[in-house]
Amino acid sequence: MMKTSVETMESQSLTSRSVWNVFSDLVKARLTTLVLLTTLTGFYLASPEGMHLGLLLHTLIGTALLACGSSVLNQYMERHHDARMPRTERRPLPAGLMHPEKALWFGIALSIAGSVYTWLFVNLLTCILGTLTLALYIFVYTPLKRWTSFNTIVGAIPGALPPLMGWTAVRGSLDVGGWTLFLVIFLWQLPYFFAIAWMYKEEYGGAGYVMLPTVDPTGKKTAKHALIYTIILVPCSLLPVYFNVSGGIYAIGAILLGGGFIWQAVKFSCALDRTRARHLFFYSIIYLPL
Repeated sequence: MMKTSVETMESQSLTSRSVWNVFSDLVKARLTTLVLLTTLTGFYLASPEGMHLGLLLHTLIGTALLACGSSVLNQYMERHHDARMPRTERRPLPAGLMHPEKALWFGIALSIAGSVYTWLFVNLLTCILGTLTLALYIFVYTPLKRWTSFNTIVGAIPGALPPLMGWTAVRGSLDVGGWTLFLVIFLWQLPYFFAIAWMYKEEYGGAGYVMLPTVDPTGKKTAKHALIYTIILVPCSLLPVYFNVSGGIYAIGAILLGGGFIWQAVKFSCALDRTRARHLFFYSIIYLPL
């Protein structure tokens, strides 16, 4: 009787929102798209003589499967906490749009398919990096969010591995050029995450997440960390030029955009409010693709 009631509620919920919208939210389509863009960047920069389009397609499919699987499993593990935050309470699981057990098996299936596909159609090293990304995101970063504010640093590691996956898909090795891309994405994520954490600090605290702004109500540490990592990012963003991964046009763009990034971080440090945090967040979104 209970199972029938749950299935009836799930069916009614699905009719109120399209299946595509539910699926898109479950796999975090926008985040997955960003992951694929950074993977594509790594692949492109590792292919100075032209891209192998067939290999690129296989790399993106494998990466997409792994990214979607990670997102589904993350939402399964955090469904009770998501239900306590206004910004996440409408996600498929806390909103009752999908049964948790179905989501669990769906996430497992996507993750296994992604690992096997990448191994068979790309190479073993890229498969290992993709599987490591998933494992760090699900089994380390996700639980750490409830234990320590250090989770942001840890979470930036799996977030920075996709461009390295794109690089190894072409080169088959962990060259210094690939690591420069990893470093840029790693550092970029930190001011991006700190801005989000400040904007939603009350929600994170109420849901039981231990973010830097929840343990530092004054915001001084949050602003300091955001500014420091942004300053470090600017010279590190020029390492691809030094190692001949990119050229002069990129260097000019990195310097100009980096200066703007620092300016936004400085303004956030001087006025610790939601508006400045939002400006820093949106600038970080513009900065990365440019």
